[in-house]
Amino acid sequence: MSVPNLSEADQFGRRRASDELGRRRASSSTSAQPETLPVSASAVSWGAILAGATAAAALALILTMLGTGLGLSAVSPWAYEGISAEAFGISSILWLTITQLLAAGLGGYIAGRLRTKWLSTPSDEVYFRDTAHGFLAWAVSALMTAALLSSMIGAIVGVGARTAGTVATVAAGSATAAGAEVAKYSNNEPTKYYIDSLFRRDVNAPVAMTPDESGVMAPTGQATPADPDAEVNRMFMNSLRTGPLPPEDVRYAGQIVSQRTGLPQPEAEKRVVDTYNQMQAKLRDAETAAKDAADKARKASIYASLWFFVSLLIGAFCASYAATYGGRQRDMITR
Repeated sequence: MSVPNLSEADQFGRRRASDELGRRRASSSTSAQPETLPVSASAVSWGAILAGATAAAALALILTMLGTGLGLSAVSPWAYEGISAEAFGISSILWLTITQLLAAGLGGYIAGRLRTKWLSTPSDEVYFRDTAHGFLAWAVSALMTAALLSSMIGAIVGVGARTAGTVATVAAGSATAAGAEVAKYSNNEPTKYYIDSLFRRDVNAPVAMTPDESGVMAPTGQATPADPDAEVNRMFMNSLRTGPLPPEDVRYAGQIVSQRTGLPQPEAEKRVVDTYNQMQAKLRDAETAAKDAADKARKASIYASLWFFVSLLIGAFCASYAATYGGRQRDMITR
């Protein structure tokens, strides 16, 4: 009976144990190694950005329509009813800011929550990418909202805005009525005024009588003009913007008034001057009111643009911050 070689058996067992230990270590290292992204993976998740931008644009549209309805319910064209123009402007600014806060925050959160999980990436880089995702979602949603409001769907909101603008310009339209009346003094009216001055005569002067073809005595001219109202109106319009009524116009108009009313010539001329001064004062008040309305509209446009700019900046900040919050929640998920 032969005795086995103990040295060879011992070496064979050691090799088997070493191979088994190597396989176990390789298996454990493979199972413990975290999953890695492909090298070609992009740092920008456009799908998450577009999803967040779509949600932000939809919420902004809904809140804008809601704010328009609430604003129109508070505005009234009747005097001493509804809120004032100042209160309406403040409420519009507040609602615009709230709309940007909610819509941009929602879009940024969705963009951060749905983006790809970046493994083996430094925390600072992850924070920057989340911020960039939120900002891009806000930018795309702003462009989508601008395109949407300029389309046919935006006409729903535009009707409310035009209605509110019509209510606001009622007073300005009534204030410029006198100016529009003066604007009717077209290019032909000055010519008519000077032509009228050629044929003026003393209304109180006796009319000359001459025989006609049949031998009957008839007046050679008409002392009173055929249309005195139109002639006096042309006299007023000719001097209404330049200054006081010329003395010859005052005397002539006073003669017409004296003949039609029976007033003495001085009192008739005083009535003409007083009436002319009243018309001139009304015209100046109307021009001042129109200028004030235009200045208020200019200031309102400036304030609206500035506050819209501020609200957009607030929306960009909220979208970026909400994206970092959504990204942190995304990274807490193991899968």
